Amino acid sequence: MIEAQRLVTQLDERPLDLRGFDRPRMLLTSIVEDLKPLLELVKRPIVSARQFNRDQLLQLARLAARFETQPQLITRPLTGKILISAFYEPSTRTRLSFESAWHRLGGDIMSITDATSTGIAKGESYADIAQMLNSYGDLIVLRDANDHSVYEMLDVLRIPIINGGNGCDEHPTQALADIYALLKWNPHAFMGPDFGPPLRFGIIGIPSRMRTVRSLLLLLRHFAPAIAEIVIITDDLDPFDEHQLEDLNAAGLAIRVTDDFERELPRLDVVYQNAILWSGDGYESFGEKFRLDSEAPLKSSAIVLHPLARGPELSTSLDQTSHNWYFAQAHGAVFVRMALLSAVLKVFM
Repeated sequence: MIEAQRLVTQLDERPLDLRGFDRPRMLLTSIVEDLKPLLELVKRPIVSARQFNRDQLLQLARLAARFETQPQLITRPLTGKILISAFYEPSTRTRLSFESAWHRLGGDIMSITDATSTGIAKGESYADIAQMLNSYGDLIVLRDANDHSVYEMLDVLRIPIINGGNGCDEHPTQALADIYALLKWNPHAFMGPDFGPPLRFGIIGIPSRMRTVRSLLLLLRHFAPAIAEIVIITDDLDPFDEHQLEDLNAAGLAIRVTDDFERELPRLDVVYQNAILWSGDGYESFGEKFRLDSEAPLKSSAIVLHPLARGPELSTSLDQTSHNWYFAQAHGAVFVRMALLSAVLKVFM
């Protein structure tokens, strides 16, 4: 009886998730369709966020919004195509969202979830593995703790490869999901020509050792007019790689570094938090001292993004607040990956 009453209470109190429907519809109507920029991605490997320009980002977002709001129009264009899902490093969201995206487009999947079950455990080179994969599938998604693995495969691959995260180097498709979430949240702020008040971003992390942050910053270069400032919140004294900060500044991004977490939070429109730091062949947690919870002094309109999985740095007390855009961010990743797969294989809706 108690459990039944609890269920009724939970169902009565659960708010309608308008972000799942109204926001992608609004984005869809805000961007004029022009698939020509996506033709530049056809049959191309996707290894870095540096490969994308602003027009491609907007058209990928628009196509993702079509997939999200009009699933009845999907014609399963990848029927008969095989994805090689090669995840040599643990993954939940990236692997499953890519596989979900491929299935929704009608394709079949061969999945590798443990590098020790492959020739890598015997010392086989990535180049030799790539030679074999050419014969087995139509596209590869690779995740590996080795920064160089995806590049070592490029010279011999005859099928496209997508970087699903390579060490501390990059995670370009996570950054696409981040941009998609931002565009759904406030399309007019990012697209102009009449930009609204410039937004203040706070990124909790270390850009040189967090692949999600590195790739996101590269994509934010294309929306510099919409961004007043990016505040890197960290206690690391040297958070950038050589030339990384200079390149971002040259693209028009104003970036400041501080460890004064409490002072910065009330000024921020977007807070991006990550907790995984790469160190050698492994990773470690980061940011527990910069913990976000429902008592944090956030602006009432601010949103919180997080690539997940989370640890103690992001309290579940934020889940039922309007600040929570991290679940919408993860939800949208399926559709933006569908858009990217459709572009690379030229099977637009």
